[in-house]
Amino acid sequence: MNLHEYQAKQLLAQYGVAVPAGDVCSTPEAARTIAENLLSRGATLLAVKSQIHAGGRGKGTFNTGFQGGVKLCKTADDVFEKARAMLGNVLVTKQTGPEGRLVSKLLIAVAPHIHKELYLAVLLDRASSRPVLMASTEGGMDIEEVAARTPEKILKETIDPAVGLMPYQARKLAAGLGLQGDLIGQAVKLLSGVYKAWWESDAALLEINPLCIVTAGDAKQGLLAVDAKLSLDDNGLERHPDLLAMRDLAEESPLEVEASKFSLNYIKLEGDIACLVNGAGLAMATMDIIQHFGGRPANFLDVGGGASKEQVSAAFKIILQDPNVRGILVNIFGGIMDCNVIATGIVAAVKETGLKLPLVVRLEGNNVEAGKKTLAESGLTIIGGTSMADAAQKVVRAVAAGSKP
Repeated sequence: MNLHEYQAKQLLAQYGVAVPAGDVCSTPEAARTIAENLLSRGATLLAVKSQIHAGGRGKGTFNTGFQGGVKLCKTADDVFEKARAMLGNVLVTKQTGPEGRLVSKLLIAVAPHIHKELYLAVLLDRASSRPVLMASTEGGMDIEEVAARTPEKILKETIDPAVGLMPYQARKLAAGLGLQGDLIGQAVKLLSGVYKAWWESDAALLEINPLCIVTAGDAKQGLLAVDAKLSLDDNGLERHPDLLAMRDLAEESPLEVEASKFSLNYIKLEGDIACLVNGAGLAMATMDIIQHFGGRPANFLDVGGGASKEQVSAAFKIILQDPNVRGILVNIFGGIMDCNVIATGIVAAVKETGLKLPLVVRLEGNNVEAGKKTLAESGLTIIGGTSMADAAQKVVRAVAAGSKP
């Protein structure tokens, strides 16, 4: 689950991380009120920032032709006009795809005087099975681009989860970023807060890009998290009802939201062969083998290791809501799962939905013979697959045959 920038900053502030003063709004009038308040407190420049779950907002384009989802303003009236141009309109960025995202909230924040932009992130290093704190002097850029062009500019500190981020590690990163004087102490505090926010919220990724060295009115330099991205591990959300309450369903695919109601892991793709599989690894392999034989997977759908008849039925209904689907491949390996439960669910779902599309089913494992018998005696047109490769080839051929005039 992703949080909006303003939500991520609210969480960071709770852990002592300095963020620009500001507030969120959903109307141009509220935007002007926030701007007037910030300007009365000494701000000279304000940022109007579209709140969507996608990057590249500043270079995005609205469906109205208005350019930029992030704008700098000097007056409250200008903030009002920019807010009116953004709210209620669709912003298209390099990460949203051509369909874009509807902007329903704006963050109005003080735009500080930036001396230098840095990069900071915390994530799980799956190779070492430990958290890693990443930093770079190349703030404001995509970290993938930095890694490709100048990998030596990416600093990393692997953290022992038993003890957390140690002060010497924070000082080492601060020195590597070229920070000096008072900024070293500020960096230690900020890095500690960022790591704790990541750890205690069960996050998958916490990224601050840019982390800025800013100059205050007294000419004193400080560190400020000017932007923030926080992705939470869905498996940990039950421990964080306060974070779960921040979920913005409008930013998620309707089909993915529907799937989550049945504890199904679903991600829509651009192909035409739907997949219904148990286990994330098997689901990835199934998509790969469909692609290998010339097909295009329409989704990632993992029903989990112990799916019920009701979950299988719900999965079919979700799949069929995708108008691009022209064939379905069910690939089940029954370890814990009973293949006959899956078969019963398939038969019920096909009858209930009146499925007319080609359906290929490959079952293997626990109680497989009973499952195959249930399918065979159903009276339905179901194509059996003897192996994963056989099933993939059959569904690709069936979809190709259906597309011929």
